[in-house]
Amino acid sequence: MTLAETGAPVWSWNLLTDFQDMWSYPFMVNAFRAGAVVAVVSALVGWFVVLRRQTFAAHTVSMVAFPGAAGAVLLGVSAVYGYFTLCVAAALVIAALRGGGDHHESALTGTVQAFLLASGFLFIALYKGLLEGPQTILFGTFLGITSSQVTVLTVVGAVVLAVLAVIGRPLLFASVDPQVAAGRGVPVRALSVVFLVLLGAATSEASQITGTLLVFALMVIPAATAQLLTARPALSLALAVLLAFAATWLGLTAAYYSPYPLGFFVTTIAFAGYVLALAWRSLHTLLGSRTGAPLTSAEATA
Repeated sequence: MTLAETGAPVWSWNLLTDFQDMWSYPFMVNAFRAGAVVAVVSALVGWFVVLRRQTFAAHTVSMVAFPGAAGAVLLGVSAVYGYFTLCVAAALVIAALRGGGDHHESALTGTVQAFLLASGFLFIALYKGLLEGPQTILFGTFLGITSSQVTVLTVVGAVVLAVLAVIGRPLLFASVDPQVAAGRGVPVRALSVVFLVLLGAATSEASQITGTLLVFALMVIPAATAQLLTARPALSLALAVLLAFAATWLGLTAAYYSPYPLGFFVTTIAFAGYVLALAWRSLHTLLGSRTGAPLTSAEATA
């Protein structure tokens, strides 16, 4: 069932009624469940992505989700498997390339990324069945999310969070000061590989909500916003999850009541939060400099 078949929904400003209307459709219930799982996983993994300055790696992994999904559809299997397979594979390739120098790594990663994007469009062109086109894969949709898909997302998300909980403390140490961490016996290299695999799994999840081109909306923006607001790791992680959750659910609500892509709303809401946080920090810093008050630790490190 699509929204076109049921008539265009109208926002009534009665939150209880509006949510009852949205959640009367199983696909919307599944969308909100999937969105909640994806928001939590993306925010926590994305927090470390921002801290470790690995946004280019996250961007590359998100790009290869497109050919992964397109190739899976071409082979006649669910796009979910394509997302996970190629995203995790790309993460492992990036992990293998690390150590050859930043310039070499970036150039080779960008070259592979361009080739895989072209392959994705080829897979779309070769597919002869009914397909809405690359827009759904690239920009996301809340239609068609099934209960089995939510189950897969939940299981994978639980595994990612469990592994992240185990390696969280040494990963934080290795992210802040890798040289000192290595000197203390922390397996920096192994942690980097494991984290990149977690990044691949989290990116494949987020791609199914925001689309492959807009993964940064959940993977980077909430984490970057949280780190602007506070330097305390625990509080910053909690804020990142809250911001990602809000962007996802507000985006789903806005997309339900409009004809525009879900990814656009999630990205716009997350970006608006970042702009407000940046403006608040700048204003606070300006007022602090005028009064001669010292900067807080969050302001000094942001």
